[in-house]
Amino acid sequence: MRLRAILFDMDGTLLDTAPDFIAVIQAMRAARGLSPVTEQSIRDVVSGGAQAMVLAAFEVALQSEEFEHLRLEFLDRYQESCAVHSRLYEGMPELLADIEKAKLVWGVVTNKPVRFAEPIMQRLGLAERSSILICPDHVSRSKPDPEPMRLACERLQLEPSSVLFVGDDIRDIESGQAAGTRTAAVRYGYIHPQDNPNNWGADIVVDSPFELRSLLDRALCSC
Repeated sequence: MRLRAILFDMDGTLLDTAPDFIAVIQAMRAARGLSPVTEQSIRDVVSGGAQAMVLAAFEVALQSEEFEHLRLEFLDRYQESCAVHSRLYEGMPELLADIEKAKLVWGVVTNKPVRFAEPIMQRLGLAERSSILICPDHVSRSKPDPEPMRLACERLQLEPSSVLFVGDDIRDIESGQAAGTRTAAVRYGYIHPQDNPNNWGADIVVDSPFELRSLLDRALCSC
């Protein structure tokens, strides 16, 4: 079946959101008189969410009250400044323009809560261009469960086999495959140093949005 839509994971795939996470962590450390952590130490764990980033930045036990206080502070600070430094990855503006020019639709399926995802899409001028935004708030089970992808396909009124899902985490690939979509793994996202996208079983693996742009017609758009 011909490709009809391309859906993206948000963090580490469509957008480089790490700079805002890093800014929050550095501000929290500065407020406590602590020196900055390396940016890479945060980038390496972004896919693990607030919990992973707080644990990477502070010497604190996971089950402690201090950890929960830090986690909630992190989320509150992030909500206030979740789209200050976040940007489309290099090459993504051109890819989105090509998708729209080809009369395909595109959207976002993310494990990021809607209270963060919607403001980011709005502030970056993407909300009016995106055909759909699916967050954990919209489903009972998040990725890697196929429910978010199935819901996106249902709302778009498209067969899953006509949809390509692009992500930087094995959970993205598993969710897409279980829902029946085609899948693309990206190497440029927030991938743990010990992980390897080549091992996720995606239909294609790319190093950049530019490469995905060049491969779409040849690899995935044939009738």
